[in-house]
Amino acid sequence: MASSNLNDKKPELADDKEKKVTIGNYISLIMACVFFSGVCATNQWWGIFDFTTINGSFGKVVTAVSQNADGIHTTMANFRGKGGSGAIDGFMFALTLVPTVMFALAMITVFDHYGALKAARQMLTPILRPLIGVPGGAGLALIASLQSTDGGAALTRQLKDDNILTDKELNNFATFQMTADALITNFLSSGAVLFTLLAADGKPAVPVSIGACLGILFLGKILAANIMRVIQMGGKINLKKSA
Repeated sequence: MASSNLNDKKPELADDKEKKVTIGNYISLIMACVFFSGVCATNQWWGIFDFTTINGSFGKVVTAVSQNADGIHTTMANFRGKGGSGAIDGFMFALTLVPTVMFALAMITVFDHYGALKAARQMLTPILRPLIGVPGGAGLALIASLQSTDGGAALTRQLKDDNILTDKELNNFATFQMTADALITNFLSSGAVLFTLLAADGKPAVPVSIGACLGILFLGKILAANIMRVIQMGGKINLKKSA
C-alpha cells in the first residue's frame, strides 16, 4: 500500500516541477522582450540584440536610368521591382515575408526552450487577461507586433497551433494587432516627421509629444480588442437565447 501511494504521488511531483518558473525562465523572458521590443534597434554593436536589425532587409535593384546635365542618375527599388500587379506581385510580396516569419518562429522556439513563454504566462496573465482577454503567453507576440507586423502574426499563429490561444482569444488578439499594427515602427518612421514641423511663430506645429500619440494609439488597440470581446460575448448570449 505504501509503495502504491508513493507511485501515485510521483506524477504530481513531476507536474509541480514542470510548472515551477525559475529565475532562468524570467531571464529568458526579459531577453525576449528586449529582442522583440525594438529598444536595441540601432546600427551600433548592440543592434545584434534586436529582431528587426538582425532580420535585415533585401537589397535594391536599378529600375530606371536617366541622364541630365549633372550626369547619369539611377532610380532604385526593392527586389520586387516596380509596376507589378495581380497574383504575381502578390506572390512576390509574400516572398518578402518568408524570412521574417521563419526568423521570428525560430527565435521564439529558442526563447521558449529556455522557459520564456512559461514565465510570460505566469507573470503577464493577470495583466493581459483583464486588459484584452488573452493569456500571458501572448505577451511576446504582443511585444513583437508593436515592432513588426510579420513577426507578431507569425508568433500568434504559433500560439494558436500550440493551443495557447482559443478561437475567441485569437479574435481578441488579432483585433488588437490589426489596430495600428507595428505601432512603434510605423509611427516613428512615418508620423514622427510631423513633430519636426514649426508654425509661423516658431513654435511646434504639433503641440503634443510623441509619447502622448503612442499612448493614444495603444489605448485605441486596447479599445478595439475589448469591442471584439463585447461582440463575441453578445454572440454567445444570442446563441443561449436561441437554444
